[in-house]
Amino acid sequence: MSISTMRAGPSRLLLMLMLVVLLASLVLAQTALAQQADPGREAAFAVPAVDADLWRQVKSGETGPNYRDSRTDSTYNLINESGETWRQIRDRWVSPFGLIAVLGMIAVIALFYLVVGSKKLDEPRTGRKLLRWSLVIRSLHWTVATLFILLALTGLNLSYGKSVFRPLFGDGAWAAMMSGTKLIHNYLGPLFGVLLVILLLRLLGQNLPKAHDLQWFAKGGGLVGKGHPDAGFANGGEKVWYWLLATAGLAVIVSGFVLDFPNYGQARDTMQWANIIHAVGALGLTAVALGHIYIGTIGTEGSLEGMTTGYVDESWAKEHHNLWYEEVKDQAIPEEQLAAGQQASRGDEPAPRSS
Repeated sequence: MSISTMRAGPSRLLLMLMLVVLLASLVLAQTALAQQADPGREAAFAVPAVDADLWRQVKSGETGPNYRDSRTDSTYNLINESGETWRQIRDRWVSPFGLIAVLGMIAVIALFYLVVGSKKLDEPRTGRKLLRWSLVIRSLHWTVATLFILLALTGLNLSYGKSVFRPLFGDGAWAAMMSGTKLIHNYLGPLFGVLLVILLLRLLGQNLPKAHDLQWFAKGGGLVGKGHPDAGFANGGEKVWYWLLATAGLAVIVSGFVLDFPNYGQARDTMQWANIIHAVGALGLTAVALGHIYIGTIGTEGSLEGMTTGYVDESWAKEHHNLWYEEVKDQAIPEEQLAAGQQASRGDEPAPRSS
C-alpha cells in the first residue's frame, strides 16, 4: 500500500467532518438571530405565570422574597441581578459573536481555497521519508482531536440547539437529544482535559519561540514575498496554535471542571463566570481549529500523511521546515525500504511481482 493510498481515507474523513461543521454552522446561524429578535422569549417561558403588574414591581427595583435580590448566592428569588447580568452577557455578546467567529472562519477558509487553492509542493517528491511523529504522539493527537470535535459539536448544540432542533423535532425528541448531548459533553470533557495536558507537555520543547519565528510571520508563512521562511520542527503558525491551546485551552479545561463538578462549594457568581470563560474560550478555539484542520489536510500537500503514517517526504520537510530538515536529513529512508519494513513487522507475505 502506498503512502498516498494510506492517507486518502483520513483525508476524506476529515473533509467530511469539515463539511458537517459547515452545514451545522449554517443552520445554527439562525439561533443567534432568533435569540436577538425576541430576547424576552426565554424569560417568558421560564416564568409563564408572571403578569405585567408583577414585572412593573420587579422593574422598580423592589427587593424581597418574591421580587428582586442583589445577592449573588440567592437561589429562590424571581430575579437575581448577577444572574441577569450573566444572561445578558451570554445572549447579547458571547452567543452571537461566537457564532460569527466560527462562521467567519469557515467563510475565510472557503474563500481562500477558491482563490488560492491547496498549497502544492514546489519540488517533486524524492521518495525518501523522514520520521516526524512517533506512534505515541500520533495516538495522542488523534484521540485529542476526536474528543475536541465531539466536544465542539455538542457544545454548539448546547449553545444553539434549542432554537434549531426543538421546533423541528418537538419537545420529546429535543429533550432526548439534549440529554445525550449533555452527557457526552460532561463526561468526555475531563478526559479531553487530561489528554490535552499530556500532549502539551510532550510537545513543549518543540514549540518554544525562536528568533526566526518573527521572519515566518513577516512573510505570512510563505504567502508574502519569494521563498519560504525558515522554520524548525514547528513553524510560527503551529507555535501560535500550541500556545493558544496552552492558554485558552487550559482556561476552557479549568472552567469546564468548575461547571462539571458543582458539588465542591462553588458560589453562583463563580459558576456564572466559569460559564462565560468556558464559552468564549471554546468558541474561539473552535474557530481557530477550523483553520488548523484545513491547513493540515486539504490546504497543504503532504501535511496529513505526517500525522497518519508518521513520515513525511524530504521535499515537504525541506520546503516547510528547512531548519529541522538540515538536522535530520541523514536519517531519510527510501519509501520502498520503509514499506518493506512495515510489511515485515506485520508478518505479511511479499506481494507477487507482475511479469
